[in-house]
Amino acid sequence: MALTNHQRVGLGLQELAAGLRPYVERELRAKYGEDWLARGLGAGPGAGVSRDTNPDDPSVLLKLLWDNWRNVFELKLSRGDRNYVSESRDIRNRWAHNESFSTDDALRTLDTVHRVLQAVSAGEQAIEVDRVRQDLQRLKFEEQARSTRRKAASKSSTEGPESSTGLPGWRQVAEPHDDVATGRYELAQFAADLHQVWRGDAADEYGDPQEFFRRTYITDGLRELLVTAVRRFNGVGGDPIIKLQTNFGGGKTHSLIALFHLASGRPATELPGVEQILTAAELGLPTDRVNRAVLVGQQLQPSSVSKKPGGIEVRTIWGELAWQLGGADGYELVADADKAGVSPGEALTDLFQRFSPCLVLIDEWVAYPRQLYGVPGLPAGSFDAQFSFAQALTDAPRSVPSALVVATIPASDIEVGGEGGRAALERLENVIGRMEATWRTASTEESFEIVRRRLFKDLSPDQAASAGCRDPGLHGAVPKPVQRVPVRGEGSGLRAAHEGRLPNPP
Repeated sequence: MALTNHQRVGLGLQELAAGLRPYVERELRAKYGEDWLARGLGAGPGAGVSRDTNPDDPSVLLKLLWDNWRNVFELKLSRGDRNYVSESRDIRNRWAHNESFSTDDALRTLDTVHRVLQAVSAGEQAIEVDRVRQDLQRLKFEEQARSTRRKAASKSSTEGPESSTGLPGWRQVAEPHDDVATGRYELAQFAADLHQVWRGDAADEYGDPQEFFRRTYITDGLRELLVTAVRRFNGVGGDPIIKLQTNFGGGKTHSLIALFHLASGRPATELPGVEQILTAAELGLPTDRVNRAVLVGQQLQPSSVSKKPGGIEVRTIWGELAWQLGGADGYELVADADKAGVSPGEALTDLFQRFSPCLVLIDEWVAYPRQLYGVPGLPAGSFDAQFSFAQALTDAPRSVPSALVVATIPASDIEVGGEGGRAALERLENVIGRMEATWRTASTEESFEIVRRRLFKDLSPDQAASAGCRDPGLHGAVPKPVQRVPVRGEGSGLRAAHEGRLPNPP
């Protein structure tokens, strides 16, 4: 039986409560101690709470967030996050009073809930909410597509396939990719991220190495990044530490996904565009397996212990790094430091030497240590320990020629989130900023080609000639009448370009 929009919102609120509970309790307990619930609800020291007060109720959790914002939560979260919390409270009240939700209302609701969950690093719950949203988006598009087909069928009886000028329609010349034509690209633009690619949950256009590179326009900046990575994998030079720092939407995560697939073990011949780049640089992918570790700050919970096969319990970000690179053998090298919550120091160098060639990708790094700001005693270690680890992590690959660490750092306060985020950003920049390699984003011309490659199939020579198009080089043909316009939207627009969102009309 199909879900109603009211039921979908209810599922979103269930996931919201599950994701908020550990975060809210952790922060309030650090402030108020054992009386965290009563004190958070405004009661005096030692006062109890009503038996009807359920700390797993989304209404109670959102109230705790809102009422304690200034003295607790604004240290970790941004003003934008506060707006999402306020909107979530209104949503919960509407849902509790059985108000109806249109499809657009439900999509907006699920998006807001998803953003709150991401802000508190409740990754698993955020993924579940996103799946509900994707299903609803698909249903909406299918209905729109049926309506469009009906209108097209009625017009086809009176109009031919060509326009009044005698030229073919644009979709006959520039054919969209199948996912764009069917509307699935709308889902991928929200769902694709490095964590989902690592888990194997991403759509093929992001999760499959061959399809990913087929859709990706390799800019000069990305080309340099790929060449540097292959040099490191082969132990023949290249920067050991690369910091990708641009404004929101600058293409950082997309570049990490490209590196992840580059080290997937697939031959260069199966990665469109990569073979030509490596041939020009007189390089080849290593024959040995490249060990990979993926750490996404918003997906790591510092207050929980991750249980691995064999009874191993991982507590820290360095424990997770070691496990991903070398399994139980890798974890053993940092086990004592993981259990004590202290930096592993030179053990990271031993780890990289033993499991090289290796690639470490860290996305949204600031989102992890900011959760530790002002909260002692967590399994992940202290706030200060994170930056001792960062120092060790930047030192280790300099001693191991076939190791590469690439991390993304936000360039604006919008992405940082509160005092804790700003403190984490400043500390990270002090540690790794002095060793950053230059990384260039795409130019305006490249931004146009990123969009074209993501949305449309390449034209064959016959199609290009018959349509009056020109060939811009290696990347297919572009219709002459199209004016190149800058991509607008979030940040520089590169995220929108890479992920398939159309630029706004000029």
